[in-house]
Amino acid sequence: MNPAGLLTALVATPSVSGDEARIADLVAGHAESWGARVHRQGHNVWFSVGSGPKRLLVNSHLDTVKPCAGWDTEPHEAVWKDDTLYGLGANDAKGCVTAMLLTAKALLEEGAPSGVEYVFALTAEEETGGKGLGPLLSSLGPLDAAIVGEPTSLKPCTAQRGMLLLRCVAHGTSGHVAHAHTGGLENAILKAARDIQAVSALRFPAHPLLGEARAQVTQVSGGLARNQVPDRCEFFVDLRTTPGMDHAKVAEEVGQALESEVVVHSARYLPKGTDAAHPLVRAAVAASGQATVGSSTTSDWAFLGDLPAVKVGPGDTLRSHQANEYLTRAELEAGLAFYRRLLHGYAGEVSRG
Repeated sequence: MNPAGLLTALVATPSVSGDEARIADLVAGHAESWGARVHRQGHNVWFSVGSGPKRLLVNSHLDTVKPCAGWDTEPHEAVWKDDTLYGLGANDAKGCVTAMLLTAKALLEEGAPSGVEYVFALTAEEETGGKGLGPLLSSLGPLDAAIVGEPTSLKPCTAQRGMLLLRCVAHGTSGHVAHAHTGGLENAILKAARDIQAVSALRFPAHPLLGEARAQVTQVSGGLARNQVPDRCEFFVDLRTTPGMDHAKVAEEVGQALESEVVVHSARYLPKGTDAAHPLVRAAVAASGQATVGSSTTSDWAFLGDLPAVKVGPGDTLRSHQANEYLTRAELEAGLAFYRRLLHGYAGEVSRG
């Protein structure tokens, strides 16, 4: 099957996160027809190509977000206009899946470079919290490095932001508004307002690829009645962290800067970074001809622990989760050629020690 044909089939198979059974069947069927020994765990599909002391994970996700409003075409249909395919998931990340699958097919037909076992894993539920790749990792065995397929315009991403969510609660003293001037009452909303201003003033060291991390207040709620001084106001802080920022330490620092009570709501998306001297990074830079970049969006890389990784793939991150998502034929073909160069290049790098 040619790249455009496979991408068309994948995009035409709806796979909103949590409902990936059909696309997993499709992917598994293709891989089996090419001679791969396919494994299934839920809606995750994985198989290995080649053998050697080094094991490289080649991963992307099968699921998509739900379609938003504003589409000019039916989101779950694959519609070609000239050399551009429109459809939900075309960019994020079925272009990556297509290019990775056809790279695996080529390795199965031509033989993989010696010294490396390539572990292809096309996984589920990336868009809803990493419930696909995370639980699958223990079944894949030990790994030395990973490629995470996401639309990066084929720029090798070696740093990815994490996500720290803090729940902040300002406590006050309630009473009738008519008596507020007499003293003894403390307005929790005013306390929260001071802290919200303090959050906007927080500064953290800049990262060379990602720049500054700025905390953002994203939700505020407080007050029970219009004639009652509020004794509680809750707000959430979303901080997209950079490599080197320890979530527990940052949460403690924020707590010390605010009057409100601060608790960690979510800290599981950790920031990630891979050293520029790692063989996979060197191979990715050589294969792409582009310098490394940072990525503000999260991905399944967040669940790979300390495993060195590069996030890279065809498509543009700015198209993701938008109406009229698309991928061009040229981008797809460039992605396929890139992954083939990258996998061969990684084998060459590790063989040189």
